[in-house]
Amino acid sequence: MNLSASSAITDNQLLEFAEPYGELGHQVAQLVKRCPPLDPNSTYCNLLQCEHFYSTSCSVLTTQKELVGFVSGYLLPQKPDTLFIWQVAVDPSQRGKNLGQRMMLHILSRDVCKEVQFLETTVTNDNKASIAMFSRLADFLKAPDVSKTVLFDKQKHFLGLHDSEVLFRIGPFSPPET
Repeated sequence: MNLSASSAITDNQLLEFAEPYGELGHQVAQLVKRCPPLDPNSTYCNLLQCEHFYSTSCSVLTTQKELVGFVSGYLLPQKPDTLFIWQVAVDPSQRGKNLGQRMMLHILSRDVCKEVQFLETTVTNDNKASIAMFSRLADFLKAPDVSKTVLFDKQKHFLGLHDSEVLFRIGPFSPPET
């Protein structure tokens, strides 16, 4: 992989945070499959995320040339001060190192996110790991408010086939410095 990014040493492994590129879409799809309870997207969706949103709201993490982390998201078109995080995937072998948060901070530190003051995401009530990660991120960003409201209802939107998705809105905060 030819990724240019900031790096860090963790557990004697070189971790590289970078913007993704289109060819990584298939590897992203495979990573998400290794990360239940995440809902897998089509490989095509992941290709588009890596191709269209690489500079604005996606981040990859590699170690020893292996993709071990991916964050997908986008800047909300009607709220340019808000970054929506769609999915955070960290390979099971790399969990417990705060890498999801670090990838989100990698995105927030980019020039394109300098106006971002809010972060939104959706989480199901049973996904305790994601709830904890976003709560830690809110604390780290010193965000004074975390609001939680149901965005997509189990019955109304998912016809009872998927748990309700709760919208977390974190902010306002100042983007981290690069």
